[in-house]
Amino acid sequence: MPYDATESLAGAADGNPLRRRDFITLLGGAAVTWTRVARAQQPTIPVIGFLHAGSPEDFDTTLAAFRRGLAEASYVDGQSVTIEYQWGYGQYDQLPTLVAKLVRRPVSVLVTGAEPTVLAAKAATSGIPIVFVIGNDPVKLGVVTSFNRPGANITGVYILTTSLEAKRLGLLHELIPRAEVISVLLNPNLPSTQDQLTQLQAAAHALGLRLNVLHASNPSGIDEAFAAAAHEQIPALIVAADPFFNTRREQILALAARHVVPAMYQFRHYATAGGLMSYGIDRADAYRQAGVYAGRILNGTKPNDLPVIEASKFELVINLKTAKALGVKVSDNLLSLADEVIE
Repeated sequence: MPYDATESLAGAADGNPLRRRDFITLLGGAAVTWTRVARAQQPTIPVIGFLHAGSPEDFDTTLAAFRRGLAEASYVDGQSVTIEYQWGYGQYDQLPTLVAKLVRRPVSVLVTGAEPTVLAAKAATSGIPIVFVIGNDPVKLGVVTSFNRPGANITGVYILTTSLEAKRLGLLHELIPRAEVISVLLNPNLPSTQDQLTQLQAAAHALGLRLNVLHASNPSGIDEAFAAAAHEQIPALIVAADPFFNTRREQILALAARHVVPAMYQFRHYATAGGLMSYGIDRADAYRQAGVYAGRILNGTKPNDLPVIEASKFELVINLKTAKALGVKVSDNLLSLADEVIE
């Protein structure tokens, strides 16, 4: 005979304790069932793990560009996707631990910036899709099989950071043509340091220059490197591309001003913050493209079907105010080449 809720209610009203308990139990069980059904109907919001060897202070506008890229693929941070950030602050030995946290989370996609981070992520997982932004040739590093068909679970954006060291040296030499020797600051803990040095040595030889090689992997080492360059009266310096140096931007710019050293940097935010000159890719655009790729992967595209993007937007930024403070005359030719001149 079908269950009659009216009869149960009547029985409960008559004071029948058995039927009252049965009715309460029925209501409680129904509430649990409805709650489970409601939860099952709620869509699961995917989580993106964002891992970088640098610091968030260095990424304010760049992160906004990354989120714009996600939005192009119809993912809005905090609404249809959650982003969990992990930062290395230039401590490359901490990256395996940080990526392990994200893998255990687990995340739907890993977005990684800078060479040490990409290598740590690739070693940590072969199942979670990885989107990288990397400065060294990813094929040469063994990160991908080819640009067109990256293979396995990884793809991303190649920003040619290491390949641009020679171009930076040439621009700095044009700015300081009297220089016979130029210092270069390198981080020995960066995997691509030797490639950077090799390219700089070849470019210096072609220009008839000598290199004064300085190394630093901690804040005190940066102080010592600038002091050594000043003591040797080296007329100019290149700060090689490196995430750790980016985390120490304020320190580096202050030292360059204190020791009156004309210096060349990787990204425009050095020049806009008071550095003399920068030449490199448009980093914000590179991370926007990474956001687009992360969104496409969330929508079902396999990493192997997304060719590695090679950055094509470069920018030369010159800070004339800093040049004047350093007593440096910027040639008309350099000014004509500049994408941005800070008065």
